[in-house]
Amino acid sequence: MAADFKDIQPINKGMSSDKKYFVTAKNGEHFLLRLAEYGEFDRKKAEYELIRKLSQLNIPMPAAIDFGVCNKNANVYTLLSWIDGEEAEITIPKLSKEKQYELGKESGRILRKIHSLNSPQNISDWETRYFSTMDERLAAFRSEGIKFAGNEIILDYIDTNRHLLQNRPQCYHHGDYHMGNLILSKSGQLFVIDWHTVDFENYGDPWYEFNRIGIEYPTFASGQIDGYFDNNVPEEFWKLLAFYLSASAITSIVWSKYFAPERLTSILELNQNVLKWFNNMTNTKPTWYTPIK
Repeated sequence: MAADFKDIQPINKGMSSDKKYFVTAKNGEHFLLRLAEYGEFDRKKAEYELIRKLSQLNIPMPAAIDFGVCNKNANVYTLLSWIDGEEAEITIPKLSKEKQYELGKESGRILRKIHSLNSPQNISDWETRYFSTMDERLAAFRSEGIKFAGNEIILDYIDTNRHLLQNRPQCYHHGDYHMGNLILSKSGQLFVIDWHTVDFENYGDPWYEFNRIGIEYPTFASGQIDGYFDNNVPEEFWKLLAFYLSASAITSIVWSKYFAPERLTSILELNQNVLKWFNNMTNTKPTWYTPIK
């Protein structure tokens, strides 16, 4: 495989355990090469097949080029087309509010298209799957988390609104849908990158995927919501958005404490912001939601 490339440059970005490379073929074409341990073969093959299936839905994303094993069967490789552009989180601040909102709407429409791929038929219900993981994380916060002013307000909101997850539909998730994984091409088109399994095997409530929404740029975030719902946001969405954002924020504290202590201050600040956005969880439409009409 390497014989087909004339240049291979490592990419040291992202939190995936994969080793990533920007490669240039002998004919001048550019690709993204991902390497994983051979023990990841089944998971990586499933990811590659999903990328092929999703690309048939006309989702703007890297094309699946090749998949296989290399380095004397020590590694699994995935070869994807390269998207030439800039991450949305870098580009967005440079744009007008109107352009931010329009790109946000486009990202919402793309996400809705991703969610058109159904989950497997034999999958357990979302409420069971979600709480089998989140109850452990909530218990961990109660026993060893760093307490903060208002943490009981968030915990109470989560406890009293568990019923919101009953009978929720399930679909395929991108898994890490945020501005760092959106590329704005030189022609001005948004592309979605970094398709790999994250949590809940990348299947679940479609609205759960908004738990990584980029509220540091509220106009873009507002556009994403409006684009997803075609400017007709159901009231039930706001309740679940408050649920998912608050649950994600408070359970991130213990994770950060042990695995990313350098992020602990910002995650504690995030929890305080959640309380502000939702007025101590009494108003489920967040204060940062500012649609442009």
